[in-house]
Amino acid sequence: MIKAIFGIGNPGKEYENTYHNVGKNFLKFATKDFESSDNKNISNIKIFQSDLFMNESGMFVAKKLRNTNVKTNEIAIAHDDSDLNIGSFKIDFDINSAGHKGIESIIQNLETKKFWRIRIGIRPQVETRRMKAEEFVLNNINKEDLKSLESVFLEIEKYLILATS
Repeated sequence: MIKAIFGIGNPGKEYENTYHNVGKNFLKFATKDFESSDNKNISNIKIFQSDLFMNESGMFVAKKLRNTNVKTNEIAIAHDDSDLNIGSFKIDFDINSAGHKGIESIIQNLETKKFWRIRIGIRPQVETRRMKAEEFVLNNINKEDLKSLESVFLEIEKYLILATS
């Protein structure tokens, strides 16, 4: 069972509404619903938003875990995934980083990949050529994509509520 969710991204106002910060944005979106839930398993989930840069996420997660009684297999990391299209998500356990620098940092610092990942798609639906993630992850989220992401955030919430009931 998930006892803590970490949202990773970059700190600072200039990164707040970028695609790279969708993990943190998901937690901002879901926190009040989690806290007010009648489901004790949801309302008791600890929520942590990293205050370090994406590539240093592992230090943040390791530090917070040292101060809790939560095990690595009881955490979920909410993050952007440039391999998934906007409007989609996947929840996985015990998988490689697939080149995601924030996840690589977490795997290195925890010395395990046995944790949950809430992978939120950020890849544009339509591309004239397949862009490298570096070409768009730090762009501000456009209005159309923001609507898609909010729908995905609701789906993730429902999934987590059902999974913990």
